[in-house]
Amino acid sequence: MDTAITDAAAGAERLAASRERVLAELRKAVIGQDAVIDLVLTALFTGGHCLITGVPGLAKTHLIKSLAEILDLRFKRIQFTPDLMPADITGTEILEEAAGHRRLTFVEGPIFAQVVLADEINRTPPKTQAALLEAMQEYHVTAAGHTYPLQRPFFVLATQNPIELEGTYPLPEAQLDRFMFNVVIRYLSEDDEVRVVTQTTGGEPEALARVLDGDEILAAQRLVRRVPVAEEVARYAVRLVDASRPGQPHTPDFVGKWVKWGASLRASQALVLGGKARALMQGRYHVSVADVRALAPAVLRHRIVTNFYAESDEVDADEVVARLLETVPAPASGL
Repeated sequence: MDTAITDAAAGAERLAASRERVLAELRKAVIGQDAVIDLVLTALFTGGHCLITGVPGLAKTHLIKSLAEILDLRFKRIQFTPDLMPADITGTEILEEAAGHRRLTFVEGPIFAQVVLADEINRTPPKTQAALLEAMQEYHVTAAGHTYPLQRPFFVLATQNPIELEGTYPLPEAQLDRFMFNVVIRYLSEDDEVRVVTQTTGGEPEALARVLDGDEILAAQRLVRRVPVAEEVARYAVRLVDASRPGQPHTPDFVGKWVKWGASLRASQALVLGGKARALMQGRYHVSVADVRALAPAVLRHRIVTNFYAESDEVDADEVVARLLETVPAPASGL
């Protein structure tokens, strides 16, 4: 038992140290977005995927490219456009001739990387967006009747612009549900913006060092799944998600009024699994209610579909999540 406790504590220290190393490097390139970086790392250490939402010019793409630079993983960027086809993502077969014989050869698309940036994913039609579904969920690609595995770790980071303009296609609910988190990037404080302006209008940017490789990330993902979670914490996560679903016995009145569809089972899983990673990143080997509450907005905002009454009352999914956190009782112990 003592050995197991010692190993667990050592694992928590290693993951917390890895977080600090990544943060130290990313702060050279990205200023004032530590909370966003923590959520992205939480998804990375759990094997989940991240959707990053924000208006243009808030360094969404720059953040992801900088993260890919410090991870010793293969990186590909896919610029989503209205004319992008599914085969442009997954790959296609081409006819080759060698030694007088012709044969079909599969040419891998950009999805065959370990860190994939799906840039402006809402600028391509749902048919092409769906090309990511199998890869994100099953970690393989099927093309021309053959299945091709993807190398682990496999991490999809997608960006989208929340401003509804011509040429944008909202992601279908099934696609949104594949993302562990929907992380919202907001405007910087005045001091942080001054630092960004000063840094980006000066000399050459500081080079970033590689600090994590694939084996370390996979080891972190295995460690995260071994973190214990108390039943009352898991039950709180489930009750929080269940309260977002209209028609359930304990659904609050405001959910019945404003929500068309509530969060899925994946939301409960994401809250608990993300809580495990968050605990380890803070040097703890147990999940607390505070971990679940901290992750709730990023886990639930894209899984709650509001209705016409919410729109008329100017209520969005974030407001619903905030009210759920106020309404659903947390365990008295808090752990």
